[in-house]
Parts: sequence; structure tokens; C-alpha cells
Amino acid sequence: MRLNQITIPVTDMTRSRSFYRRLGFRLLVDTPHYARFLAPDGDTTFSLQIADGPVSTGAVIYLECDKVDTEVERLRERGFQFETGPEDMGWLWREAILKDPDGHKIKIYHAGKNRIDPPWRVQED
Repeated sequence: MRLNQITIPVTDMTRSRSFYRRLGFRLLVDTPHYARFLAPDGDTTFSLQIADGPVSTGAVIYLECDKVDTEVERLRERGFQFETGPEDMGWLWREAILKDPDGHKIKIYHAGKNRIDPPWRVQED
């Protein structure tokens, strides 16, 4: 199996669609209640769906790049406000955090080999 996409609930499609397009996602499907995007790099897709009620945030969206500081500066120049970072984390990643219009946390990060192969990785029998 391959992960196809993640869909998150939003309260205002126009506002959220604009936010993710500004982040660099390419719009693939656009309806009043649903939008699907292609990630800026690679072939991962991501979608938004109008929520039936208030949005509860809990999922974290991770966007990996090679140069976190450069990417964060580029996004700041485009008007994005970050809550933290960039900073080195104890789990051997460098990351910065911002939130989308509905409060979904987005981490711009770089893990390199530690994304899949951290020093504490479980060893198969």
C-alpha cells in the first residue's frame, strides 16, 4: 500500500485554498466543498474538505525540505507567520511551526536519514 493523501476539515474553503496555494501546493480539484492539491515537490497529494461543524485540530502536517532556514525565510517574506523556529529538536530534526487558518499545525522540517532511520529505530527480528 501507498499513502494516497490526507484530507483535513476546514471552515472556509476560499481562505484555506488560498493559504495552501501560497505555500506552493498546486490545485488539482476545486469545488465549493472539496479541494485537492499536489505537493510542491514529489507526487504526494493533500486535500481540504468543508467541515460539518467546528474544526478540531490534532493532526500535524509535515512538509520536509533540505534547507529549513531558507524555506522559512522565503515563506516569511511571503507573509507567513511562524510560531517557532527554525530550531534543532531532540529527535534530530530541524523544524519550524506555523498554523493554517483553521489552526492545523504545519511543520517545515528536515530530518534527513533520521526520518526513516533514527538511532533508536526498532530493529526487526
